[in-house]
Amino acid sequence: MSEKDYTLLEGKRILAVDDEPDVLDSLEELLPMCRVDKAGSYEEAEGLLKTRPYDLAILDIMGVKGYELLEICRIRGVIAVMLTAHALSPEDIVASYRRGAANYLPKERMEGIRDDLEEILEAHRKGEPFWSRWLERWDAFYGRKFGPDWKDRDRDFWESFPHVGPF
Repeated sequence: MSEKDYTLLEGKRILAVDDEPDVLDSLEELLPMCRVDKAGSYEEAEGLLKTRPYDLAILDIMGVKGYELLEICRIRGVIAVMLTAHALSPEDIVASYRRGAANYLPKERMEGIRDDLEEILEAHRKGEPFWSRWLERWDAFYGRKFGPDWKDRDRDFWESFPHVGPF
């Protein structure tokens, strides 16, 4: 998705949560078509989630209790994406999916977040599973990161994972 207008993202209210200010600033710069609120701590993010409406939340896992924030998002009906560097593992991918995240993205590939969020909003609009194209998009990246047999640790999960095409 290059040189795109990102119409589904236009005007969306997004909460970005990370304990690294430069990540928050980068997300704000990458999403100029959105209204981005930034939170640098769990407490700050919790307060914002409980008092303001959001279309999407981008949550770090480590340092801000990302999985606890994910639960608040799930309860409040906010589409949440996990964006992480330190909790980058097959186990955290599975945990993010099982806990209701709409996506799991590595910080080192953050520059493509507009495409990922647009794809999530498109799936939401169509009533499709958020993760249906995730494996297609990220399998090669995680194969290089974790080794070609990275899905073997939780084979039953990956065989039932909602994706396009054969496992």
